[in-house]
Amino acid sequence: MDCLFCKIIEGKIPSTKVYEDQKILAFYDIQKLAKIHILFIHKKHCSNINAMMEEDISKVSEIFIAITKYTKQHGLEEKGFRIVTNTGPDAGQTIFHTHFHLLAGGPLGALGAFRK
Repeated sequence: MDCLFCKIIEGKIPSTKVYEDQKILAFYDIQKLAKIHILFIHKKHCSNINAMMEEDISKVSEIFIAITKYTKQHGLEEKGFRIVTNTGPDAGQTIFHTHFHLLAGGPLGALGAFRK
């Protein structure tokens, strides 16, 4: 499998990790869309959120537990944050390993603001 995120998990490609436990890894996105832009991924490969839901729904809750821990530990709850996942090419998914974008650090505006 030639998956960029699997290579990051294996340590073959460097990343700036901000959270890690047995099942979840989080690191800074190199194409920042907000002051804070972190990707949360499950260490077990799954192509998108629908496949993850069908394969093992507990993976979704494991990711969101990690996001909750991170946002609480870093005081992001107070001002707010956004969680986004893209499914399929038309939605902007370019890496087919389920991942959730955590965006924070200032006003984010409408979702349309992310379009380039």
